[in-house]
Amino acid sequence: MPTNKSLGQHWLHDRDILAEIADAAELTLTDTVLEIGPGLGTLTSEILRQANNVVAVEFDSELARKLPGQFPGKNLTVVNHDILTYDLDTLPAGYKVVANVPYYITSKIVQKLMTAKNKPSIAVMLVQKEVAERIAAKPGDMSILAVSAQIYATAELGIKVPAKYFTPPPKVDSQVIILKTRDEPFVAAEDERALFRVVKAGFSAKRKKLRSSISAGLAISKPAAEELLRHANIDPEQRAEDLSLEDWRRLARDAV
Repeated sequence: MPTNKSLGQHWLHDRDILAEIADAAELTLTDTVLEIGPGLGTLTSEILRQANNVVAVEFDSELARKLPGQFPGKNLTVVNHDILTYDLDTLPAGYKVVANVPYYITSKIVQKLMTAKNKPSIAVMLVQKEVAERIAAKPGDMSILAVSAQIYATAELGIKVPAKYFTPPPKVDSQVIILKTRDEPFVAAEDERALFRVVKAGFSAKRKKLRSSISAGLAISKPAAEELLRHANIDPEQRAEDLSLEDWRRLARDAV
Protein backbone atom coordinates (compact mmCIF):
# COMPACT_ATOMS: atom_id res chain seq x y z
CA MET A 1 0.00 0.00 0.00
CA PRO A 2 1.40 3.44 -0.82
CA THR A 3 2.23 5.72 2.05
CA ASN A 4 0.86 9.18 2.52
CA LYS A 5 4.12 11.12 2.62
CA SER A 6 2.39 14.29 3.79
CA LEU A 7 1.42 12.47 6.98
CA GLY A 8 4.93 11.16 7.57
CA GLN A 9 3.88 7.51 7.43
CA HIS A 10 6.49 4.76 7.48
CA TRP A 11 5.23 1.20 7.96
CA LEU A 12 6.88 -1.20 10.40
CA HIS A 13 6.27 -4.91 9.80
CA ASP A 14 8.82 -6.79 11.93
CA ARG A 15 6.75 -8.90 14.34
CA ASP A 16 9.43 -9.18 17.02
CA ILE A 17 9.95 -5.41 17.14
CA LEU A 18 6.21 -4.72 17.16
CA ALA A 19 5.75 -7.20 20.02
CA GLU A 20 8.54 -5.57 22.01
CA ILE A 21 6.93 -2.14 21.59
CA ALA A 22 3.61 -3.47 22.90
CA ASP A 23 5.39 -5.33 25.73
CA ALA A 24 6.94 -2.07 26.96
CA ALA A 25 3.47 -0.80 27.92
CA GLU A 26 3.04 -3.64 30.44
CA LEU A 27 -0.44 -4.36 29.07
CA THR A 28 -3.07 -6.48 30.75
CA LEU A 29 -6.36 -7.79 29.37
CA THR A 30 -8.30 -5.19 31.36
CA ASP A 31 -6.42 -2.20 29.93
CA THR A 32 -7.87 0.31 27.51
CA VAL A 33 -5.18 1.27 25.00
CA LEU A 34 -5.12 4.38 22.85
CA GLU A 35 -3.20 3.74 19.64
CA ILE A 36 -2.23 6.85 17.70
CA GLY A 37 -1.97 6.48 13.93
CA PRO A 38 -2.57 2.72 13.58
CA GLY A 39 -2.04 2.86 9.80
CA LEU A 40 -2.05 -0.68 8.40
CA GLY A 41 -2.75 -2.24 11.79
CA THR A 42 0.53 -4.10 12.31
CA LEU A 43 1.07 -2.68 15.79
CA THR A 44 -2.68 -2.86 16.45
CA SER A 45 -2.48 -6.63 16.03
CA GLU A 46 0.19 -6.93 18.72
CA ILE A 47 -1.71 -4.65 21.11
CA LEU A 48 -4.87 -6.72 20.69
CA ARG A 49 -2.93 -9.83 21.69
CA GLN A 50 -2.39 -8.31 25.11
CA ALA A 51 -5.33 -5.96 25.74
CA ASN A 52 -9.03 -6.46 25.11
CA ASN A 53 -10.00 -2.85 24.42
CA VAL A 54 -8.20 -0.67 21.85
CA VAL A 55 -9.19 2.79 20.66
CA ALA A 56 -7.29 3.60 17.47
CA VAL A 57 -7.28 7.22 16.33
CA GLU A 58 -6.41 7.47 12.62
CA PHE A 59 -6.27 10.72 10.65
CA ASP A 60 -6.28 9.04 7.21
CA SER A 61 -9.93 8.33 6.38
CA GLU A 62 -9.15 5.48 3.95
CA LEU A 63 -6.98 3.65 6.49
CA ALA A 64 -9.56 4.25 9.22
CA ARG A 65 -12.28 2.76 7.02
CA LYS A 66 -10.34 -0.43 6.28
CA LEU A 67 -8.86 -1.16 9.71
CA PRO A 68 -11.90 -2.62 11.56
CA GLY A 69 -12.34 -5.35 8.96
CA GLN A 70 -8.90 -6.74 9.77
CA PHE A 71 -9.87 -7.63 13.32
CA PRO A 72 -13.32 -9.22 13.35
CA GLY A 73 -14.59 -10.09 16.81
CA LYS A 74 -12.06 -7.87 18.53
CA ASN A 75 -12.95 -4.93 20.78
CA LEU A 76 -11.38 -2.34 18.48
CA THR A 77 -12.83 1.15 18.07
CA VAL A 78 -11.41 3.09 15.13
CA VAL A 79 -11.87 6.85 15.25
CA ASN A 80 -11.19 8.89 12.11
CA HIS A 81 -9.85 12.01 13.81
CA ASP A 82 -6.83 14.23 14.30
CA ILE A 83 -5.15 13.10 17.54
CA LEU A 84 -4.23 16.70 18.35
CA THR A 85 -7.92 17.63 18.67
CA TYR A 86 -9.16 14.27 19.98
CA ASP A 87 -10.92 14.44 23.35
CA LEU A 88 -8.85 12.34 25.77
CA ASP A 89 -11.58 12.73 28.40
CA THR A 90 -13.60 10.12 26.48
CA LEU A 91 -11.09 7.48 27.61
CA PRO A 92 -11.23 5.75 31.01
CA ALA A 93 -8.83 6.85 33.73
CA GLY A 94 -5.53 4.97 33.66
CA TYR A 95 -5.64 4.24 29.92
CA LYS A 96 -2.35 3.47 28.17
CA VAL A 97 -0.88 4.75 24.92
CA VAL A 98 1.03 2.66 22.38
CA ALA A 99 1.97 4.30 19.10
CA ASN A 100 4.30 4.56 16.14
CA VAL A 101 4.19 8.34 16.00
CA PRO A 102 4.71 10.48 12.88
CA TYR A 103 7.96 12.35 13.42
CA TYR A 104 6.62 15.77 12.53
CA ILE A 105 4.04 15.92 15.35
CA THR A 106 5.91 14.03 18.08
CA SER A 107 6.43 17.06 20.32
CA LYS A 108 2.81 18.16 19.97
CA ILE A 109 1.55 14.68 20.86
CA VAL A 110 3.81 14.49 23.93
CA GLN A 111 2.58 17.91 25.02
CA LYS A 112 -1.07 16.94 24.54
CA LEU A 113 -0.76 13.69 26.50
CA MET A 114 1.32 15.11 29.34
CA THR A 115 -0.74 18.27 29.90
CA ALA A 116 -4.14 16.61 29.53
CA LYS A 117 -6.47 16.50 32.49
CA ASN A 118 -6.93 12.79 31.75
CA LYS A 119 -3.33 11.65 31.31
CA PRO A 120 -2.37 8.11 30.30
CA SER A 121 -0.78 6.00 33.03
CA ILE A 122 1.95 5.08 30.55
CA ALA A 123 2.76 6.15 26.99
CA VAL A 124 5.01 4.01 24.81
CA MET A 125 5.86 5.72 21.54
CA LEU A 126 8.20 4.89 18.70
CA VAL A 127 9.69 8.20 17.61
CA GLN A 128 12.77 9.61 15.91
CA LYS A 129 15.82 8.39 17.87
CA GLU A 130 17.16 11.90 18.40
CA VAL A 131 13.80 13.06 19.78
CA ALA A 132 13.56 10.06 22.13
CA GLU A 133 17.01 10.94 23.47
CA ARG A 134 15.97 14.57 23.93
CA ILE A 135 12.85 13.62 25.88
CA ALA A 136 14.77 11.29 28.21
CA ALA A 137 17.77 13.62 28.64
CA LYS A 138 19.54 14.23 31.95
CA PRO A 139 20.95 17.52 33.31
CA GLY A 140 23.74 18.59 30.99
CA ASP A 141 21.67 17.78 27.92
CA MET A 142 18.22 19.01 28.92
CA SER A 143 15.88 20.78 26.51
CA ILE A 144 12.55 22.47 26.94
CA LEU A 145 10.96 19.29 25.53
CA ALA A 146 12.68 17.16 28.19
CA VAL A 147 11.61 19.48 31.01
CA SER A 148 8.04 19.67 29.67
CA ALA A 149 7.73 15.87 29.55
CA GLN A 150 9.60 14.98 32.74
CA ILE A 151 7.60 17.38 34.89
CA TYR A 152 4.63 15.07 34.32
CA ALA A 153 6.27 11.68 33.79
CA THR A 154 9.43 9.68 34.24
CA ALA A 155 11.12 9.08 30.89
CA GLU A 156 13.19 6.11 29.82
CA LEU A 157 14.47 4.83 26.50
CA GLY A 158 13.29 1.56 24.98
CA ILE A 159 14.51 -0.39 21.98
CA LYS A 160 16.19 1.22 18.98
CA VAL A 161 14.70 0.49 15.56
CA PRO A 162 17.01 1.07 12.57
CA ALA A 163 15.52 2.79 9.52
CA LYS A 164 15.89 -0.38 7.41
CA TYR A 165 12.96 -2.01 9.21
CA PHE A 166 10.48 0.55 7.83
CA THR A 167 8.76 0.80 4.46
CA PRO A 168 9.76 3.19 3.04
CA PRO A 169 12.88 3.64 5.20
CA PRO A 170 13.00 7.07 6.88
CA LYS A 171 16.24 9.03 6.78
CA VAL A 172 16.90 8.45 10.48
CA ASP A 173 16.65 5.63 13.02
CA SER A 174 13.83 5.39 15.56
CA GLN A 175 13.65 4.57 19.25
CA VAL A 176 10.95 3.85 21.81
CA ILE A 177 10.36 6.43 24.52
CA ILE A 178 8.48 5.23 27.63
CA LEU A 179 6.69 7.88 29.69
CA LYS A 180 5.20 6.81 33.02
CA THR A 181 2.93 9.46 34.52
CA ARG A 182 3.97 10.54 38.00
CA ASP A 183 1.69 9.46 40.85
CA GLU A 184 2.19 12.89 42.41
CA PRO A 185 2.65 15.96 40.18
CA PHE A 186 6.13 17.50 40.29
CA VAL A 187 4.55 20.92 40.71
CA ALA A 188 1.08 21.91 41.82
CA ALA A 189 -1.28 22.92 39.03
CA GLU A 190 -1.39 26.51 40.25
CA ASP A 191 2.44 26.71 40.02
CA GLU A 192 2.78 25.38 36.49
CA ARG A 193 2.43 28.76 34.78
CA ALA A 194 5.25 30.26 36.87
CA LEU A 195 7.47 27.26 36.27
CA PHE A 196 7.04 27.29 32.50
CA ARG A 197 7.54 31.06 32.40
CA VAL A 198 10.99 30.62 33.93
CA VAL A 199 11.83 27.52 31.85
CA LYS A 200 10.95 29.31 28.61
CA ALA A 201 13.04 32.28 29.72
CA GLY A 202 16.00 30.03 30.45
CA PHE A 203 15.83 28.30 27.08
CA SER A 204 15.04 31.49 25.14
CA ALA A 205 18.75 31.83 24.35
CA LYS A 206 19.99 28.34 25.16
CA ARG A 207 23.59 28.98 24.03
CA LYS A 208 23.91 31.85 26.48
CA LYS A 209 24.65 31.57 30.17
CA LEU A 210 21.69 31.70 32.50
CA ARG A 211 22.32 35.23 33.76
CA SER A 212 21.83 36.46 30.19
CA SER A 213 18.92 34.22 29.14
CA ILE A 214 17.00 34.75 32.39
CA SER A 215 17.64 38.49 32.19
CA ALA A 216 16.30 38.70 28.63
CA GLY A 217 13.52 36.15 29.07
CA LEU A 218 12.10 37.71 32.25
CA ALA A 219 12.88 41.31 31.19
CA ILE A 220 15.00 42.01 34.27
CA SER A 221 18.54 43.36 34.62
CA LYS A 222 21.51 40.99 34.59
CA PRO A 223 22.37 41.81 38.23
CA ALA A 224 18.77 40.99 39.21
CA ALA A 225 18.92 37.76 37.21
CA GLU A 226 22.19 36.82 38.87
CA GLU A 227 20.78 37.49 42.32
CA LEU A 228 17.71 35.40 41.51
CA LEU A 229 19.88 32.50 40.35
CA ARG A 230 22.21 32.63 43.32
CA HIS A 231 19.26 32.74 45.72
CA ALA A 232 18.03 29.51 44.10
CA ASN A 233 21.54 28.05 44.55
CA ILE A 234 22.18 28.01 40.80
CA ASP A 235 25.46 29.10 39.24
CA PRO A 236 24.77 32.01 36.82
CA GLU A 237 27.57 30.63 34.63
CA GLN A 238 25.52 27.53 33.85
CA ARG A 239 23.28 27.13 30.82
CA ALA A 240 19.64 26.04 30.77
CA GLU A 241 20.57 22.55 29.56
CA ASP A 242 22.54 21.98 32.80
CA LEU A 243 19.63 22.41 35.21
CA SER A 244 17.64 19.65 36.85
CA LEU A 245 13.89 19.71 37.40
CA GLU A 246 14.52 20.54 41.05
CA ASP A 247 16.67 23.52 39.99
CA TRP A 248 13.84 24.86 37.85
CA ARG A 249 11.33 24.38 40.65
CA ARG A 250 13.48 26.37 43.10
CA LEU A 251 14.10 29.09 40.53
CA ALA A 252 10.40 29.41 39.70
CA ARG A 253 9.56 29.67 43.39
CA ASP A 254 11.96 32.58 43.80
CA ALA A 255 10.90 34.28 40.56
CA VAL A 256 7.25 34.64 41.56
